[in-house]
Parts: sequence; C-alpha cells; structure tokens
Amino acid sequence: MEEENQTVVSEFIFQGLCTSKEIQIFLLLPCFILYLMTVVGNIFVVIIIIIDHHLHSPMYFLLANLSFIDLCLSSVTTPKLITDLLKDTKTISFGGCMSQILGVHFFGGGEMVLLVTMAYDRYVAICRPLHYSSIVDRQKCIWLVLISWIIGFIHAVSQLILILELPFCGPRVIDSFFCDIPLVLKLACMNTDTLGILINADSGILATSCFILLLISYTYILLTVQLQSKDSTSKALSTCTSHIIVVVLFFGPCIFIYLWPVSITWVDKFLAVFYTVITPLLNPAIYTLRNKDIKNAIKKLKNHF
Repeated sequence: MEEENQTVVSEFIFQGLCTSKEIQIFLLLPCFILYLMTVVGNIFVVIIIIIDHHLHSPMYFLLANLSFIDLCLSSVTTPKLITDLLKDTKTISFGGCMSQILGVHFFGGGEMVLLVTMAYDRYVAICRPLHYSSIVDRQKCIWLVLISWIIGFIHAVSQLILILELPFCGPRVIDSFFCDIPLVLKLACMNTDTLGILINADSGILATSCFILLLISYTYILLTVQLQSKDSTSKALSTCTSHIIVVVLFFGPCIFIYLWPVSITWVDKFLAVFYTVITPLLNPAIYTLRNKDIKNAIKKLKNHF
C-alpha cells in the first residue's frame, strides 16, 4: 500500500550553472567552443598516434586511450549542458540521469586507473630503461588498458546499483547541470547518510589509492632523474611534468568535491565544469605542446598536405 501511495519520479530538473537567462546565453558560445575544441583535439591526438608509425609505442598507445576517455567523459555531460543553456526548464529523464551517473563514474574511474598505468610506464622507461621493451610490451600494454576499463566499469556499476535501489517520490530539482551522486542522494525519500558514506568510501578508496600510487611513482621517478645526465634529465622531466600537471588537474577537483566535508554550491559547480569540460580539453593541449615527438608528427602531417 505504501508503494502505491508514492509518486514515482520519472524525470529530474536541473537548476543549471546559474538562474540568470542573460548569463546562460552568454555562456552558450564559450561552452560550445570548448566542447568543439575538446572533440577535435582529442580525436586529432588519437588519429595522429594511429597514422604515425614513430608513435607506435606503449606511451603513445596509453596517451591515445587517455584522449579517447577524455572525449567520452566530456560527452557524457557537456552536450546536455549546452542544449540546456537554451531552455527555461532543464529536465532529464530518470533513465538519462542514471546513464549520466554510470558514464561519469565509468570514464572517470577508468581514467584514474589509466593515469596510474601511464605512471608505471614512465617509471619503467626512466628507472629501468634497459628492461623497458621486455617489461612493457604491446600485449601487457593492452592488458593494462583493459584492466583500467574493467575497474572503471566495476566502480560505475557498484555506484549505480546502490542508487537504483533508492525510492524517489518527491523532490526532483538538482542544483547542478548534470546528475552527480551526492546531489541525487539528497532527493531520495529516505535517510541516505549511511549510503552516502558507503558511496563516498567506494569513490574515495579508488581515487585515494590511485593518487597515492601516482605520488609514489612520480616521487621515485624524480629522485631517479636527479642521478642521471643532463640531457636525459631534461627529457624525462618534460615528460613527467606533463603527466603530473594532468594528474593534478584531474584529481584536484574530484578529491575536493567528494572528500571535502563542506559543500559550497558555486564551488562544486565550478569544479564540476572544470573536470568535465576544461580538463578533457587541457589534456591533449598539455601533451601536444610539451611533446617533441607529437610536434614532429604534426609538422610531417603539415608538410604532407
């Protein structure tokens, strides 16, 4: 009887980035341009790594996968954000909301593990260069990428299963531009404090363990680099600096949103925009601008045309 008296929520309403119609219209073009640059930039990185045989190495195979994940992660939320800037009422179906949660955690979790894999690749290349080709061969590289996708999928499904069990019968306004788990939990018609702790622990364990592994890897790499010659040091430092910048840009907002005890709405929205819109754009830019091999591949491509 109790279930029959409940009104099941079939859609949610986003409040978006802001309430001002003028600001939303102003943000439309910048958001569209950023997303277009993200799509073009990441697809370009993937294509240039595929067509240039000089880039057929484990490091660039991992970089191509990172670009693909960034493209997918941005595409989960940004197209909806752009179209909603034109609408007065920003709705999303229950299924669409659950799909966003699955997509964000699948690609986000996969990217965390992939960044650890990239750190392992750099660790072997710099700290054990003579054994690099035997330790990080093509088959092992493919397995490491598959493992990152599998872990991302398991993480996303474990989060989604917990959310799908919740009853949604009343409030349906989400103060954001996409379905983020902490905000969706607040709309459930039951006490979700314990569940919230469990979900945060799930995300926290994955993010923290990956971040610690990354810190250990890059600390060891930088200590090893100090003992090497100047030429090899500058090249290793350039590569590692690119990786470290990407790690900080990706993990910083995630850790703040999910582990910071105090929730400030405008800060959460800014950080959500940063890791779903800005970071996927910056990653190909950082690697392309700082990588000599990719710059040479771009020059050869220009000369070809």
